[in-house]
Amino acid sequence: MYQLHYFPSNANAAPHMVLEEIGHEYELVLVDRASNTQKSKEYLEINPNGRIPTLVDGELVLFEAAAIVLHLVDRHPEADLAPKVGTPERARFYQWITFLTNSLQEELMIWQYPDRLTGTDAAATEIVRNGAEKRAGAYLDVIDRHLKANGPLFLGDKLSAVDFYLVMLSRWARPMSNPPRSRPHIARLLDMVGALPAVRRAYEGEGVTGEIC
Repeated sequence: MYQLHYFPSNANAAPHMVLEEIGHEYELVLVDRASNTQKSKEYLEINPNGRIPTLVDGELVLFEAAAIVLHLVDRHPEADLAPKVGTPERARFYQWITFLTNSLQEELMIWQYPDRLTGTDAAATEIVRNGAEKRAGAYLDVIDRHLKANGPLFLGDKLSAVDFYLVMLSRWARPMSNPPRSRPHIARLLDMVGALPAVRRAYEGEGVTGEIC
């Protein structure tokens, strides 16, 4: 049985959706950020970065949400959440999940936590935050143009784990001045994927109710 160490609406959301879509048995283990449990000695033994999520798969312990997602789709090819290895479609799958985690997610993290870079300098914090939001918006524009030309999902009509990843990031980005849903083709994807039972179950399992993304 898998163990997914999580906190509601954190980066565990995408792996959680994938687990639900796969249908394999798993256990949720709460890492309570409210009490800084992610920095506890016990948690640091399995995730030395003190970040969420972590997946335990027998003797294998994995951190980083994208790595967990890739591991799960490889372990469960029957779920068909990624194209076959070695195909052009698989290369595009890698491209988009890397783009989401290395580009969009990175800017959203800076936008949410600019003080990690600026400390207590309020003016610098605002500059960093605004810059990150501008760059994140540009990345969302890239996604929207791709979906317009190739959608409605990242891989055309085929659902993949990349679509779940965008749902997670779009939830984080809702407070942006031009949130993901302001782009029509992203909004269409969010409507389609956000309505899936696996997505609903994942967020409900974390205690998240109301609008998902």
